[in-house]
Amino acid sequence: MKAELTEIEAAAVRGWPALKTVSIDGWLWRHTSGGSVRANSVATLTFSGQDIGAAINTVEAQARRHAVPACFTITNVSLPPDLDVRLADRGYARGGDHVTMAKPVDVGAQLPTSVSVTETPSAHWLAVYLSGLSPDRRTIAPRIIERLPPTARFLSTLADGVTISSGLTIADGAVASVQCMATVPGPGTRRKGGASRILQAIDKLAAQAGCSTLYLQTSADNDGAIALYRRAGFEIFGHYHTRTKFV
Repeated sequence: MKAELTEIEAAAVRGWPALKTVSIDGWLWRHTSGGSVRANSVATLTFSGQDIGAAINTVEAQARRHAVPACFTITNVSLPPDLDVRLADRGYARGGDHVTMAKPVDVGAQLPTSVSVTETPSAHWLAVYLSGLSPDRRTIAPRIIERLPPTARFLSTLADGVTISSGLTIADGAVASVQCMATVPGPGTRRKGGASRILQAIDKLAAQAGCSTLYLQTSADNDGAIALYRRAGFEIFGHYHTRTKFV
């Protein structure tokens, strides 16, 4: 399970790339601005250094250079294993809880006729996805999307020719992601099954790509989303949070 979670977490880093990345003894310091946690924190899945304190000092120097807080993403498979405790001892504040969910790919899934799949995001796809983001994330998200891996596929649920839901999947080795899930707000689009159909389509695309596992990440307090994903067969596979300090 630990090896599979590491594979998922590494794919998640590659699947939402920061605009600037610096390697620090195997950690990846990432900076993008905007409100994205993943694209503005240190990925801590590998560590090749001999001095953990010195590596943290280097992260803090990078943060000061860019006038941003030092922020680490702490997962169940972060290295070194005691990094969370070390950061807490240095005064880093703990951020909110998030979950990584996963399920086996359904090789028998079919592509719903109401779902459109494209290799680039349409203006309608972008409008739906961006509609649910905070202003700072709306500004930066299109620049991140431009840097996605070539296996990215953009999914839209259509109703009467109008895009009502968005989704994104990226095949990465044995795993494929579920990302950028959004539905246009309003009584005419909610509870129409748009998100469920996108999940079904992602299952089909992942099977075609030879993937064996689907994964996604969301806030631990997002009860509605977690319930939707559980109905689709996902279970909580790991947890993560941030540690942040203004330096």
